Amino acid sequence: MSLVAGQTYSLKISREVSPYGFFLTDGESEVLLHYTELVGHKPKVGFPVDVFIYYDSEDRLAATMKKPLLQLDELARLRVVDVHPKLGCFLEMGLSRHLLLPLSELPEGINYRPLPGDEVFVVMKHDKIGRLVAKIAFEEELSPLVFHAPDSWRNTWVEGWVTKTLQMGSFVIVDGGVVGFGVYGLIPSPDRTRALRLGERVRARVTFIREDGRVNLSMTERKEVGRVEDADRLLAFLKERPGGGMPYSDQTEAETIKQRFGISKSAFKRAIGKLMKEGLVTQKGSWTYLASAGDSSAEAEGVEKK
Repeated sequence: MSLVAGQTYSLKISREVSPYGFFLTDGESEVLLHYTELVGHKPKVGFPVDVFIYYDSEDRLAATMKKPLLQLDELARLRVVDVHPKLGCFLEMGLSRHLLLPLSELPEGINYRPLPGDEVFVVMKHDKIGRLVAKIAFEEELSPLVFHAPDSWRNTWVEGWVTKTLQMGSFVIVDGGVVGFGVYGLIPSPDRTRALRLGERVRARVTFIREDGRVNLSMTERKEVGRVEDADRLLAFLKERPGGGMPYSDQTEAETIKQRFGISKSAFKRAIGKLMKEGLVTQKGSWTYLASAGDSSAEAEGVEKK
């Protein structure tokens, strides 16, 4: 039998070598079970123990009695514990060593890459020389595990983990709770309020349930609710501005609006329209002012755009 990293074996303890630990054998080769990798009572020579085989920090096969969070070819959601700009992300897998998610597995855009604390769905694999690495779990691995969203989810707020993020949108596994693994969802780019990282925890609203049981999501409120909230936020922003004016209006580019306020231009126009209808704001050219600040417009236009 040839020992393969990433799998669990029942191996016989052949000898103890202090101060290192126990050497285990499968009848053909030996592997070290270091004292620091023991769990429970100290084993005895000649008896079998169940161990997980992995590569230690010096790339040598080693054994541990600790239970990893996943094994070879298994899927799990693992937490990012560290990020290396040239290597990738290191993931917590329940052992003394972390599992590398190589840079080649990460999105090209830095803003879309995981940060410590994010959690990514991965499958444990071997690299070209047999070391254990993580590979991003994509639709082919995740699809068999998800269930169809119930109709009761319509227009409800849910939470989940970003599994893939692109310019056109972000794919999410929505929490399944006690029901099961989760539901596949998509947040289209117009319904994102900001760029989402791979592995990021996100809260979003179910806007549509497809025939295949997947859901479309939005990070914004429904129009009638969002309009009120956006209007209140813009009004508060104006009240904090010198002169009660801001260099944003219906003429402002959509990308500028999204970067500054985190909402779409259409949502911005709805909110401004509500405030204008209520007589709370006015617009002059490319500027918007509090209605009570009309006399201060000249002063406001001299304020540096933030």
